[in-house]
Amino acid sequence: MAKDKAKDKDKSGRKLIAQNKKARHDYLILDTYECGLVLTGTEVKSLRQGRASLVDGFGQLDGGEAWLHNVHIPEYAQGTWTNHSARRKRKLLLHRVEIAKLEQKTQETGHTLVPLALYFKDGRAKVEIALAKGKKEYDKRQTLREKQDRREADRAISAARRRQRA
Repeated sequence: MAKDKAKDKDKSGRKLIAQNKKARHDYLILDTYECGLVLTGTEVKSLRQGRASLVDGFGQLDGGEAWLHNVHIPEYAQGTWTNHSARRKRKLLLHRVEIAKLEQKTQETGHTLVPLALYFKDGRAKVEIALAKGKKEYDKRQTLREKQDRREADRAISAARRRQRA
């Protein structure tokens, strides 16, 4: 059983709960931050079961505090009347200097805060947020084209190496 838990974690002690792959497609990631979350007990229990969705989530800075909106953490199945609402806003734990820097950057046109990953690190729930700029449709197509070209080049190189060995 201990071996199974070791497989779930990577070398840094991170146990991934949810990832927002769509964000990397829709946004140009400028900078990333790791921050803690203020959660209730039933939210933590639900996260430990590996249930969460970051798809519609976004960050907002309000009055010197950072908040995470629209992240879906479903209600805990064994919870009672103390259960949480699934899409409530949650406070992000960041240093004051980081909040001031993010507030300055998000004032610029087109910049936003997007959650990239939700995970446990040494037993504490963390979220990786990114300062991002929205991509235009042609930028998305260009990124996909470059990714596909790189993949084809890697395949051609590996095929040539296999032929060379044989």
